[in-house]
Amino acid sequence: MARTKQPAKKGLRRRKVSAAGAGPSTPTAEQQSPKRSSRSAATPPRTGDGTRKKRRNRPGTVALREIRKYQKSWNLLIPAAPFIRVVKEISFHEAPSITRWQAEALVALQEAAEDYIVQLFGEAVLCAVHAKRVTLMSKDFELARRIGGKGRPW
Repeated sequence: MARTKQPAKKGLRRRKVSAAGAGPSTPTAEQQSPKRSSRSAATPPRTGDGTRKKRRNRPGTVALREIRKYQKSWNLLIPAAPFIRVVKEISFHEAPSITRWQAEALVALQEAAEDYIVQLFGEAVLCAVHAKRVTLMSKDFELARRIGGKGRPW
């Protein structure tokens, strides 16, 4: 369905200036805006206990806002401390003799890992769109990894 622009709400009418130019005259009964008995759309309805309902965004609005936010930023997305713990755990399991890591090496490894994950997500989204779905599934990631041509990195 196509999105349409909503018409603007009419503001308060300007008061007419009297013929003598002495200033604004008082509005007559027909010039005054009619009183509405129902609530306006600007204020959310109240719940049973008197508090106002929390304003909700339409589905997907917050997701798009987050996508724009993370695309503008260049910071790493995975917290550094948990990533370093996992790297050290895996390296100790594979090669117990390696116990120390340079900070620059850990940052480079994290940047490479995040870049790989972002590319994998992008390819998986394309697979889901090709299947005419909006939801990402594990089979999208599997297909993206098979088609990616990089093989198994581990």
